[in-house]
Amino acid sequence: MKTWFCLLLVVTTSLHAENWQQWRGPDGQGHASSVQAPITFGEKQNLAWKRELPGRGYSSPVIWGDQIWVTTAIEKPASPEEAERRLKANTGDQPVTVLSSVLLRAICVDKATGEIQQDIELLEVRDPQWVHQLNSYASPTPVIEDGRLYCHFGAFGTVCVDTTSGSPLWRNQENLIQHENGPGSSPVLWKDLLLFHCDGSDQQYITALDKTTGKTVWKTTRSGEMHANPQQKKAYGTPLVADLNGIPTAISTGADWLYGYDPATGKELWKVAYGQLGFSMSPRPVVGNGMIYFSTSFSPPTMFALKYEGLKTPEVAWSSKKNAPSIPSPLLVGKELYFVNDGGILSCLDALTGDEVYRERLGGKFTSSLTHAGGHIYACSREGVVTVVKAGREFGVVATNNLDGGIYSSPAIVDEALFLRTDKALYRFKRN
Repeated sequence: MKTWFCLLLVVTTSLHAENWQQWRGPDGQGHASSVQAPITFGEKQNLAWKRELPGRGYSSPVIWGDQIWVTTAIEKPASPEEAERRLKANTGDQPVTVLSSVLLRAICVDKATGEIQQDIELLEVRDPQWVHQLNSYASPTPVIEDGRLYCHFGAFGTVCVDTTSGSPLWRNQENLIQHENGPGSSPVLWKDLLLFHCDGSDQQYITALDKTTGKTVWKTTRSGEMHANPQQKKAYGTPLVADLNGIPTAISTGADWLYGYDPATGKELWKVAYGQLGFSMSPRPVVGNGMIYFSTSFSPPTMFALKYEGLKTPEVAWSSKKNAPSIPSPLLVGKELYFVNDGGILSCLDALTGDEVYRERLGGKFTSSLTHAGGHIYACSREGVVTVVKAGREFGVVATNNLDGGIYSSPAIVDEALFLRTDKALYRFKRN
């Protein structure tokens, strides 16, 4: 009974949501409130508008009322000599981009017309840390509520913006960690607190800011033992706050451990070891059926289901190494768990047992997380192909849609309209 009540609560919350407040939508788990959304679309099909955006950023759009907000970065490349000098501090082996300076901005677009209403400079960072070539300086997705936008750029800072005037209300640049591959963790708003991860190669913790003042309320260091290699201590996950056994819990993926924290105080409630190496996590957990589902990302990625119902500390119900994702987040629809790995293989597992329902190749490379609306699943590739698949235990492609740019962010679906950001533009697609 509890399982179905929790699932019903998640679905009901989504159905009555009017905005797209955060990464992965109202419930943070990839479900749209709209029961219908565009299925076929393209550069000339069912397009309401297309707006090119300045700079480079992979944050997903958030929507409140008539406003759409994204973040972006205006980059000034470093000279070859400067880049070589600064990269001497890089202990990793990944391809990275080095800049002389970066301007971090927030852009507001009119939902109806696509016109840019505000373009606000939030931070200027000189000699910023390098970022991975698949990442950007503006990858974390903001959080929005009535009158306020919370923009997070990892170690570069967090800024609260008045969405009417465009004025920054506060800035916090206290969380100085070494990302190695750039910022990736998105913030979460819970009551009067803004929560986010700070899992660098040098230090690892989760923290909460007062949403009104930007001051630190609590900061909790990761307690689990990690690999000695600093490169395998970093992570890029986003917490999910959910009621587990009636207790509000910030479910948090760190290197080698899944943690549960009291979101009000930061007190560690429990932690579960992966039993294997797991680092650089980007996928966000999802919750349902009395279980927590998440991927360990690297070396090798493994999909876990932890049973929490009636337990003080969650326990592993099942795990699967087959084509688990390193970057995209899983999607839970009823008793089916869906995920697409970085190489474009879409899997559907029985969420209760972990048994494979189907596994099909979509093709392409994937960073974007799956999104569900009206019985359809949207899978967006870095090649700009959006494959729409029907939800259910039988695989079926409903439509294949092509856009000009690559897709690194995740979709937003509001009022039966689909909003997609590519590396070149922001789109609104209408129903046909």
